[in-house]
Amino acid sequence: MSLTMDAIPQGEEQRLKKPPYERILLKLSGEVFAGSSGFGVDAPTVRRYAEEIADVTALGVQIAVVVGGGNIWRGRIAPQMERATADQMGMIATVINALALQDALEKLEVKTRVLTAIEMKDVAEPFIRRKAVRHLEKGRVVIFAGGTGSPYFTTDSCAALRGLEINAEAVFKGTKVDGVYDGDPELNPDAKMFQELTYLDVLRQGLKVMDSTAISLCMDNGLAINVFNITQQGNIKRIISGEKIGTQVKKEVE
Repeated sequence: MSLTMDAIPQGEEQRLKKPPYERILLKLSGEVFAGSSGFGVDAPTVRRYAEEIADVTALGVQIAVVVGGGNIWRGRIAPQMERATADQMGMIATVINALALQDALEKLEVKTRVLTAIEMKDVAEPFIRRKAVRHLEKGRVVIFAGGTGSPYFTTDSCAALRGLEINAEAVFKGTKVDGVYDGDPELNPDAKMFQELTYLDVLRQGLKVMDSTAISLCMDNGLAINVFNITQQGNIKRIISGEKIGTQVKKEVE
């Protein structure tokens, strides 16, 4: 017996709607792992993000995550240190965040794999593109750590690269603000938020979406970028379910 949409309760109707994405790449900055403390890993905050990711996987969406490490180490705060060494320390910091997120997800019974570009065979699998795709196809959340494995590349560039390598349909970048503004909304209350931008808009105006390498990678390969406020509870599920929040960066603005 089939049911008409009128006969389906509102909550059940929402559950039955198919999300517009099958496979996405979620970028989490290291800062969001710290919660309100500003440093280190805040377990309740990480658990909340894990719960939201679990909700997304329950919709049938394959999700890969790239994590930053700024809550533990930022290379640019040590200008006296060799850049390559400072960046390598930052890559190691991302592994700590990846393991924290993996632990939170697996406590929710979400099968998870951490793949790192820096070999750490005792704590994570080495990054192999085909293996990452197979994990996703099996319904596992894949967490990419270690950045690209090379210095001078940000985790934003890693997110763009990994998104392309796994054939993600979009990159979702979680930030502490609602989207992309024409100025710093914390310093300028009149700053305007963009709903949509083209890749060229971002590059020409020098907007703080991702670094130019990441934007260029996405532009050359048509990978959409969605920037949204991840600190607002439920936003991960909302944006991946197709709700119009945040700022979308793509080839053409409608």
